[in-house]
Amino acid sequence: MPAQYVTPSKFGLFRIVRHGRRWRTLLEGCELARHEDAIAALAYLQSSCPRARLPVVLDEWRYLAGPPPRLAQASSNDEDWLLTG
Repeated sequence: MPAQYVTPSKFGLFRIVRHGRRWRTLLEGCELARHEDAIAALAYLQSSCPRARLPVVLDEWRYLAGPPPRLAQASSNDEDWLLTG
């Protein structure tokens, strides 16, 4: 089951989302990069968005155990497309 960490900032909602074996960093609906683990994703966001003042450790982010709505919708639509193809 996909998992995600989220935190708000003055620039929008930052997310670190597990999708398959990779982790994605997102700002609102825009994917910024992909990473091998959540710690690398956090380090990337810290270095690339210092003005956002993001929490330094993942324990300070909000953990959500389900997929983000857009990814869940995309995967269900992909299956429908493959069936009707």
